[in-house]
Amino acid sequence: MVRWRPLYVLVASGGGYTGYRQYEKYKDQQLERQGIEVPPKLAKPLEVALYKSVPTRLLSRAWGRLNQVELPTWLRKPVYSLYIWTFGVNMKEAAVEDLHQYRNLSEFFRRKLKPQARPVCDSHCMISPSDGKILHFGRIKNCEVEQVKGVTYSLESFLGPRTWTDCKSSLSSSFQEQLVRKKGNELYHCVIYLAPGDYHCFHSPTDWSVHHRRHFPGSLMSVNPGIARWIKELFCYNERVVLTGGWQHGFFSLTAVGATNVGSIRIYFDRDLQTNSPRYSKGSHNDVSYISGRNQDGIALRKGEQLGEFNLGSTIVLIFEAPKDFCFNLKTGQKIHFGEAMGSL
Repeated sequence: MVRWRPLYVLVASGGGYTGYRQYEKYKDQQLERQGIEVPPKLAKPLEVALYKSVPTRLLSRAWGRLNQVELPTWLRKPVYSLYIWTFGVNMKEAAVEDLHQYRNLSEFFRRKLKPQARPVCDSHCMISPSDGKILHFGRIKNCEVEQVKGVTYSLESFLGPRTWTDCKSSLSSSFQEQLVRKKGNELYHCVIYLAPGDYHCFHSPTDWSVHHRRHFPGSLMSVNPGIARWIKELFCYNERVVLTGGWQHGFFSLTAVGATNVGSIRIYFDRDLQTNSPRYSKGSHNDVSYISGRNQDGIALRKGEQLGEFNLGSTIVLIFEAPKDFCFNLKTGQKIHFGEAMGSL
């Protein structure tokens, strides 16, 4: 029994510090409600280590298994109704409104929408790939991307080593410049946070081809806006699936970022992908190319086409190349739905 004591101490310290952070978040929210802007308070290395000591990967796997347990019919409506009330779920949009039809929490989280619940905007070149909240968007500068205002992460750390062959090969240029294929273009980004009550599927934001998939096992820390304001490079720490390829204007990527209690990330056209696996190797990543001798075009996706799903709320990050006159039709902090216009030329 003694040999487990260090683990108990580590988990307890991590859990206690998480509670402290929630209290700090509550105080900041009170100030924001009074109209007082709260500057980001970045975590120190020790604070990040304490948060990482919480066994979020183990807890998330346990949560994923619990979600698959079939509930008795009589218990389904009370359980789902509590969730609906807590997170503000709009069941009138669901293809199946009868709560008794969802056998377990996993089916409820992955509920489909009615065909016309999310009309896809045809007049813009890019639409939102999911429901969620816009955390940040704009032009990428100096190889740094903002996850929220004032808090950044490294573009290269997030996407990983440049191994895809369709990028520039000049070693003298920066990582950002190597991604840009067309002269005069810029790199842009957009971060969308999916709350637990949101529609959990994500779709293709435009017409593009996926050439490569990179899976980073990583941690499973919370990605809610409060934590994103606290931990620099949070998205680089967490498990994520990076899809890269190209669209009519050059480089294009969509990344699904995992979070606490996200049992899995699914990509519909890639059945070999397994996320949140116990076989976790720190600092590793796994690559798969969708380009082969017979298929030089990769996986072609149409705007609005179903792409994947989360088992609970998380984050989508778009990083793409576009001409300098590309314009976002967004506001930071706004609520957005799948199919709504995000930007155009």
